Parts: sequence; C-alpha cells; structure tokens
Amino acid sequence: MAASDPTGGRPVDPSRGVLRPLGLAEARITAGFWADRQRVISEGSLDHARAWMDKVGWTGNFTIGAATGPAEHRGREFADSEVYKLIEAMSWETGRRADPARVREIDELVALVGGAQEGDGYLNTAYGRPGQAPRWSDLAWGHELYCAGHLIQAAVAHTRVHGPGPLLDVATKVADHVCATFGEDGSAGVCGHPEIEPALVELYRVTGQRRYLDQAALFVNRRGHQSLPQHQFGWSYFSDDIPVRAATVLRGHAVRALYLAAGVVDVAVETGDDELLRTVAAQFDRTLARRTYLTGGMGSRHMDEAFGDDFVLPSDRAYSESCAGVAAVLVAWRLLLATGEVRYADVIERILYNVVATAIEDDGRAFFYAHTLHQRTPTRSLPDDEEQLGFGGGPRAPWFEVSCCLPNVSRLLASLSTYLAAADDEGLRVLQYADATIDTRLADGRHVAVELTTAYPADGNVTIRVTATDGGEWPLTLRVPAWAEGATVTVDGVTSPASAPAVTVRRAFAVGDEIRLHLPVAPRFTAPDRRIDAVRGCVAVERGPVVYCAESPMDEPVGDLDRLRVDESRTPVDGADGVTVWAGFAASSDAGWPYDRPDGATEDPDLTPIRLLPYHRWARRGPATMRVWLPTVPSPRRRSTDG
Repeated sequence: MAASDPTGGRPVDPSRGVLRPLGLAEARITAGFWADRQRVISEGSLDHARAWMDKVGWTGNFTIGAATGPAEHRGREFADSEVYKLIEAMSWETGRRADPARVREIDELVALVGGAQEGDGYLNTAYGRPGQAPRWSDLAWGHELYCAGHLIQAAVAHTRVHGPGPLLDVATKVADHVCATFGEDGSAGVCGHPEIEPALVELYRVTGQRRYLDQAALFVNRRGHQSLPQHQFGWSYFSDDIPVRAATVLRGHAVRALYLAAGVVDVAVETGDDELLRTVAAQFDRTLARRTYLTGGMGSRHMDEAFGDDFVLPSDRAYSESCAGVAAVLVAWRLLLATGEVRYADVIERILYNVVATAIEDDGRAFFYAHTLHQRTPTRSLPDDEEQLGFGGGPRAPWFEVSCCLPNVSRLLASLSTYLAAADDEGLRVLQYADATIDTRLADGRHVAVELTTAYPADGNVTIRVTATDGGEWPLTLRVPAWAEGATVTVDGVTSPASAPAVTVRRAFAVGDEIRLHLPVAPRFTAPDRRIDAVRGCVAVERGPVVYCAESPMDEPVGDLDRLRVDESRTPVDGADGVTVWAGFAASSDAGWPYDRPDGATEDPDLTPIRLLPYHRWARRGPATMRVWLPTVPSPRRRSTDG
C-alpha cells in the first residue's frame, strides 16, 4: 500500500456499501463541543492513561523475563489490550494533529510490544511463559484472541495514518499465528470475548490478504454452538448460545455482543453475504427498540455487564458501560455505511452526546466506567492517585482495576471527525453537526469541499458553505434527526420544511453558496414505552439530542430527588443555565410498610421551578444525587392544571 493513506486514515474502510467513509484529512472538527473534547483527550487523557499503565505495570509486562523487567505479570489477563488501545488512540490523534513527540512515544511503545513477540508470532504477556498457564489454555476467560484483536486494530490505525512499519509487521505475524492455530485445520475454538473478528477484517482491508477475512468468517460461523465451557451466566454471556444467523437480538455481555456484531457486519460486507447483513441489522434494531436506555446506553445488569430481557431497563441499576457505548457506535456506523439508512446516524448522535460525552471528566483525567440514570446516594470524590477496585459504578475515577473505558473513548474521540460525513454514488452526506471542514472527492472524481458553522447542540442552526467545487450538479444531503419536528432548510433565501430522515439539495453549486439548516432544539418531555416497568409513570426531558437530568449536589442541595414529582402539563422552559420544569417534592413518609391501596396517594406537592442540566454535565460539581426519569404529579392535579 502507499506510504500512508492519502485520506488521513479511517477506522472502518469497507470495500462495498452505500456510503464511503471519509478520512482524517478529509473531515476535520475545528471548534465547538467536540473540538473541546478532542483537546481534553489530547492534552489530558492520553498522558494520564500512559502514566497509569506505567504505574500499575501494564507496560512493564512486555519486559517480563528481561534483565530489568518484572518477575511476574501485573494486572488482569487482558491488560495488554489497554496498551494497544492507547497506541491506537495515539495513532488517530497524531493523524488528526501533528505531534512529533507523540509519534516518538508511539514508536517507543511499539518497540516495547514488539520485543515481547515470540518467534512464531505469538504475543501475550499473561500466557505461555515460565510460571504461566499454557497458550490458548483458557479460551473462555484468557482474552488472548481479544488482545490480539486490539493489537491488530492499533496496527491498522497506525498504518493508515503513518504507513507500514514495525507495528504492522508485529500484527501480521500475530494474525498469521492466529490463522495457523485456528484455521480450517486447526483448533475449532472461539474467544470468550469477541474482538478478533472486526480486527481481522480490517487487516484484510489493509493488506489484501484473504486469509484474514476467511479466518474472521470462520470465527463468526463457529460462534453460538456452546463450544465454550458452561458458565453461571449461561452461554449467552459469551454470545455462544445461539448461532449468529439464528439469533434475533443481542444478548449476554453487552460489549462482547456488540464487538461481535461489528465483526459480523464486516464479514457480511466483505463476503457479499447480504442475508447475514440483514440478520445482524435486525438484531441490532430489535436491541435498540427493546434493550436500550434513553441515553443510547446498553447493558442493564451489573452482575454480568449484560443486556437484560426486553424492556428490563431499570434506571438505578443501569450499567450502560462506556465501552458498550463505543461499541454501539462502531456497529451503528458500519450499518450506516453498508445500508445508507440515516437512522443509524441518529443512534450515533444519541450515544455520543449522552454516553461518550458523559464519560470523561473535564480535564480528561477521570472517567465513568458505568452510567447510572438514577444516583440515589451521593457520588464520592476520589483522590487523583486512587485506583477504583470495583468497576460497576460509582464516581468518575482516575483509574479502575479494569480501565478499558478511557483508552476506548479516547480512540473514538481522536477519530471522531471521520464520523461526520460520507460520500455516496453521487454526492456528499453530512451526518453529524459540528464546526468542521469537509474536503473530498465525489465518486466521479470531482473535488468538493464545505465548511460547517454551528453552535450545535446549544442551538439548532447549522450553516453549510461551499468552499470548493469542480462544477456540475451534485447532491448535498443533510441529516434531519427524528426528534427535529418543524425543521427547515433555507437555500437562496427560500425556506422550506425539512423532514426526517434527511433533506437533499441538488444543484450546480458555486463557491460561496450557503445552505442553512434549522433544527428546533426546544426542550420536550419524553415518555417511556409502557412495557418498561421501572419508569412507568415517569417522564424525561430532552433538548435536541441531549438528555437532561435533575441533580442535587451535596454543596448545593436541591432536595431529595427520590421524592421529586414533575408537572408534565407545563412545557419545559429553555434558559441560559439549563432547562426549567415545574416540580415539587412529595411529603416523606415514615410508615412501617411501603405499600398502600391505590387510592392512598399522598398529597400533591407544591410546585416550583426546578432547573435541569444536561446529563453529560452531571457529577461535575462534587458529590451529588441525580435522576433522569422524573415521576409525574398525580393525574387529578394534571387535569385541574389543564382546566
């Protein structure tokens, strides 16, 4: 391949599909909401993650057995993968913004990793050495293939940004070893944690070596036959209970299921298996409709980090792992590219603003592992040097015993500009809104470029200005989110309705032409499906793509949020410092029995204005309680208010 990808590199690069993704050199975020978060990753999270990985010994694991190396492995069995995700994030970041010092740091890490590789290509610091368990002896829990997958993805990112080099050599040797060990004539096993599947497909896309695609397809077809050992959470935990082609919904461990789904889409696209593509799309669609939180978060069970049954979505037990949010974006993006269905861009937007943006502290040096939608007891503050041993909830922490989420969110945010737009057979589609520049070539080779200017999501006005075009007619398509009722588009001073899912302007554009899209972002109440028992009788507030919440910080208490009741008959009011609803606090009860007759409702609370804030801003003012779903005042009161 070329010295580097002239597009600047893209995380997913399918050979076929309705849409063609853009690279880092073609789409750039220049200012605003997401530029601020990319800066936080660049200036805070990457260095923070590296420092912690050095401190807890995860980078040192690659020198086990060396004269100056540690005597034994430190961290969990998948610690290698966090180093690989960090290298991937750094690679995308150096493609987004030139940083010679960071490039040197990557080179140092690559040399460290490469030095631990065995002669036959095997590379894992937790297995196969003196005093360790043998290679491939614990496919269910060992994470060896999982780690190999993240190594390969790091190599793909580095190659697309900087061209082939030592990391690609290391990764292809690992992949060749995997193919030799698990190929048609080898072990028929699968990894307990999917991830190798999308990695092998992307390596095929980089190298053109068909054996990597064939191996990914083998892994997909082998899964679901209960080949892994029985487990207390069932075979579904590993996505090994039902063959991929027979399943109807994602189930089991959320991140595992989503990584597998990403690999299945990749295999289906590259092998031309449209039936398999329809199958995994239907699984994801059903999961969105029945097993996904309002925030776009996935996973409602702490015990096994898993999807619950349909409509089992308790707010106070929401797991909604940050990594599951990242993985869901990866699946939705692949389906969007393959099918062209713009609704998947809506899914990506929801997750970005309400899971990904929520995860990272403002300085990039602490993060959520899980995302509750109802914090009943105040979060606690953690010292900057304290490692959180539990990882199933709690505050944003500087580090967790399992710290997969920080490098995972970092690699997504570093490459985020590649998710803004895509090209189709004729023109350009804008899929996410931010201050940005997009500069690419259409399918017929013509050069086009546009500049986006917006304060989104603070307001819904987006200006798209054409900055380059080779002439001739071409279509510019703008996504209209499903929530944007009353959206309009203005061209040449003429304003017209713009209905979801998209509006297309087709013309012979000239440099300087402007299109103005208006997306109404007024706050609105949202009601849950009545089959979601946990929040029946509640409403939530959304404003544009952003979910809002009530928060009561310990230093500025609002009240007991468990007693909060909101009047849904009065429209939420927008304000400079948040959204205001009319609500009150129900009287507390010291009754000795927490049940009553249906007609035993307590007295209606006195209603006053209560300010809500974006969910992604909660827990940034110290320890606090919080809730997204707000119980409503009893219906007789609502009827009298309406009258």
